[in-house]
Amino acid sequence: MASFRQKFLKQLYPLIMRLSKSSNRGKVLETPKPVAAPVPFYQLDSQLNTGSTFSFEDLKGKKVLLVNTASNCGYTNQYQELQQLSEQYADQLVVLGFPANDFAEQEKDDDKTIEQFCQVNFGVSFPLMKKSVVVKQPQQNPVYQWLSDARRNGWNEQAPDWNFSKYLISEDGRLTHYFGPAVSPLSDAVTSQLKGK
Repeated sequence: MASFRQKFLKQLYPLIMRLSKSSNRGKVLETPKPVAAPVPFYQLDSQLNTGSTFSFEDLKGKKVLLVNTASNCGYTNQYQELQQLSEQYADQLVVLGFPANDFAEQEKDDDKTIEQFCQVNFGVSFPLMKKSVVVKQPQQNPVYQWLSDARRNGWNEQAPDWNFSKYLISEDGRLTHYFGPAVSPLSDAVTSQLKGK
């Protein structure tokens, strides 16, 4: 069940989004031109919260939105929006959640508790990975090393600057966009990329 803090954050969510839109957390980065990744995206894999391996090879032909998540953040309500997005564009998009505790101790739970929280409070059915580190440091998740290193992805150096930073991968495995935490998954900035503009 949602704690008092989580209920409070849910009430505050619209205000948090409005106030942070104009900040750096509302930024959108886009590749200036289509660029092939020096290290192919489809060579990557990740560990699901169940412990089994999730091969990105299986994602070919779909867009992929990778999001670092946390259960006790002002942006946590985006779980609901991510779920809605994944259902609305199920035939062309896969959403992947990467729980992390890199910002202000907002994800202290273990993988099982995170999964239960997401299902009970937001009906999350998209894949959740094992909790990991997403910011640039030696323990950084290899997927996030790829997302935030231009020598691997072809152009982007932006690591998540808070929970619910989003990276969009094209159907052919190119990183095309970074959306800051204050960019709603249901905003035109995101959905226009799925509709083909």
